[in-house]
Amino acid sequence: MNGLKTWLAHPLTRGLDIDDPQTTERRRQIIQEKSFLRQIYQEWYVAMAAAIPSGDGPVLELGSGAGFLNTVIPDLISSDVFFCSDINVILDGQRLPIATGVLRAIAMLDVLHHLPAPRAFLTEATRCVRPGGVMVLLEPWVTPWSRWVYTKLHHEPFRPQAATWEFPSSGPLSGANGALAWIIFERDRSQFEREFPEWRIQTVKPGMPFRYALSGGVSLRSLMPGVTFRAWRKIEHQLRPWMKTWAMFAEITLVRR
Repeated sequence: MNGLKTWLAHPLTRGLDIDDPQTTERRRQIIQEKSFLRQIYQEWYVAMAAAIPSGDGPVLELGSGAGFLNTVIPDLISSDVFFCSDINVILDGQRLPIATGVLRAIAMLDVLHHLPAPRAFLTEATRCVRPGGVMVLLEPWVTPWSRWVYTKLHHEPFRPQAATWEFPSSGPLSGANGALAWIIFERDRSQFEREFPEWRIQTVKPGMPFRYALSGGVSLRSLMPGVTFRAWRKIEHQLRPWMKTWAMFAEITLVRR
């Protein structure tokens, strides 16, 4: 299996430290050059933008990194924990330098599971997002299929059995528990609702069982050309009744009461 992962590794990031900002810059290039992967991000971003209420008030993206959500949401405040090109501010999502009740929304793609103190982030989000505002997250999800993929082929820790939400951080990207969103919003949902009653879980939409894996993500070579994207999307649509078995991601929308 290690030999397969080495062969699949994308040449632009092979051998780089995942916590090095240069790796994020290389990943930006990968997203733009891999047509199949870029279409996935575009689909995710359109869905996230649709979940955000219209009106005035800033929208903050955490962990903007290599992405391009700022091309989909006008006046987005893009951020990350270290300097990256094309971001507006460097900040830590667990200590937001933002006034109380001013945000219309917080958007996060593959970020929550890198926060070693998620309660600190959720407390800050509760303070900063105004009533009626939202958090919209796109995160890895736990299913029988995703357990195999994330533990066998993915570089990040994936621990659905973790007893706590917190985890030791080895770095901004290397520190992770890919199962964290599932733990908080599925396995421990009642605990989340007790601790953070200011939030209502509006939707949890599991999906995308194959396309991200076939794209190779930001670390591996693509296994499919971009022209096959629509065909694979149709296949996944037919599998919607069975996403509890096959989903690899979930789009989660929470509304501030």
